[in-house]
Amino acid sequence: MCLGIPGQITAIEDEANGIAIVEISGVRRPVNIACVMDGRTAAECIDDWVLVHVGFAMSRIDAEEAAKTLALLAEIGELQEELHAIERSANADNLGEDAHEVRR
Repeated sequence: MCLGIPGQITAIEDEANGIAIVEISGVRRPVNIACVMDGRTAAECIDDWVLVHVGFAMSRIDAEEAAKTLALLAEIGELQEELHAIERSANADNLGEDAHEVRR
């Protein structure tokens, strides 16, 4: 399964090769947008929202879908952090139990 992360095209780095600067959750990085140009120039793609996978914009999406996806990814991240905290707590409890273990 591939995961495309929503990002917004903010600038063009290399018009001839279809390389744009895409902002993904506050981080700007170069992304190949050739697959989503659809006959338009790279400059005409500025402000478009795209799904990015391993440095390539795979499809265009609207701003509402991008916002929903980013919110969902944030929730997943928060859930993952919560699960890690529970796991760390459980591991700490187990270490505490081991510290009181009586050895013969």
